[in-house]
Amino acid sequence: MAYDVVVLGSGPGGYPAAIRASQLGFKVAIIEKESLGGICLNWGCIPTKALLKSAQVYEYMKHSTNYGINATGVEADFGGVIKRSRGVADKMSKGIQFLMKKNKIDVVMGYGKIKAKGQIEVTAADGTTKIVESKYIVIATGGRSKELPNLKQDGKKVIGYREAMSLPTQPKSMIIVGSGAIGVEFAYFYNSLGTKVTIVEFLPRIVPVEDEDISKELEKQYKKQGIDIMTNASVESVDISGEGVKALVKKQDGSTVTLEADIVLSAVGVVANIENIGLEENGIKTEKGKVIVDQYQQTTVAGIYAIGDCTPGQALAHVASKEGINAAEHMGYNEKKFHHLPDAMDYNNIPGCTYCSPEIASVGYTEKAAKEAGYELKIGKFPFMASGKASAAGALEGFVKVIYDAKYGELLGCHMIGMNVTEFIIEAVVARKLETTAHEILNSSHPHPTMSEGIKEATAAAYGEAIDI
Repeated sequence: MAYDVVVLGSGPGGYPAAIRASQLGFKVAIIEKESLGGICLNWGCIPTKALLKSAQVYEYMKHSTNYGINATGVEADFGGVIKRSRGVADKMSKGIQFLMKKNKIDVVMGYGKIKAKGQIEVTAADGTTKIVESKYIVIATGGRSKELPNLKQDGKKVIGYREAMSLPTQPKSMIIVGSGAIGVEFAYFYNSLGTKVTIVEFLPRIVPVEDEDISKELEKQYKKQGIDIMTNASVESVDISGEGVKALVKKQDGSTVTLEADIVLSAVGVVANIENIGLEENGIKTEKGKVIVDQYQQTTVAGIYAIGDCTPGQALAHVASKEGINAAEHMGYNEKKFHHLPDAMDYNNIPGCTYCSPEIASVGYTEKAAKEAGYELKIGKFPFMASGKASAAGALEGFVKVIYDAKYGELLGCHMIGMNVTEFIIEAVVARKLETTAHEILNSSHPHPTMSEGIKEATAAAYGEAIDI
């Protein structure tokens, strides 16, 4: 079988790359070893949002009297929650099947390995193999749960994010190691349903990639929700010989404490799936466990591209998607099917969203990073406690923080924590893309009452023009 473009992996980077290549007139195939949509759609972004929505609905029901509604006998059906989440994922995966047919993309099920330039060997589930030929190859193999040497996952007592989405019964207690997006999202979900949750974070603060003010606010809200948090701490070893798990945790001062729980969730990040896919044999260079690419996602071998979590950019679905589209358009440019080079990714203008409660959304420089970069700053904060929409929704937690360059008024960064903030961080992303200034934000009428007004209100605060605080 011969194609113009073959994509290895059908996640949020792979399937958009395939679709865009097809739109540009290429004959395309996609190789997938498990389920269309990859980890994000089947075991990541989408099903976790379904779990979190169930937790949020349960929280609303438990506190219904706050809204003048008396709901009694409210119980969480853990099995039902898991079933709904899997149903959402299955429906989305079927949607990708439809998109493949619509765009005339052949789907080859099996494990793909690059045999030579322009050739991929596909091993099917029954062990049979075949060669798929293509002028261009896109490596979109994604990542998997990172496993620490002292925290080996057995899939039952020490688990990764995948098992955390489909446990047969709800654990009474859980230790979550790592407080990035995966860790804090699962902490909210399980705590809301009644599991006793303890977060153990190696670094000095939770959600360590976020602005320090965001970390402080989330820790405050989580402690209020009953989640225990240990920072500057590391899990040295786990004992799974008993009924549950005993985790030996080392504190900053060198002392240790043993925590006991039903389950330990390892949420210490992801590692790229680059083993045994033919990289070394074909001279495709890697560095620090990632495939080296240029600004157009080209690897060190002509005609072979790499995108998403197996490359050095942020391990985010929307990054992978844009990288995939860029790779397809670069091939199109080479073949005179696309009339200009694609816009290279700006990795300093990528929004990060964490769907815990309260939600977190951010883009650009943190306050610390902006200072280290030498900018003189104007910083404004707007607490949602002062927002009419937040008051009406009963969601007073959190704030919007904006960071401007004092010299030119450039929006350097925006950091938010609160209800639905992931839905309006895009204003800051587009503003930064267009090199918008504080003056233009202030003079754009923001609808009232909305949470998104917080961006304008925080900007006004930065310039001494605040009205509502």
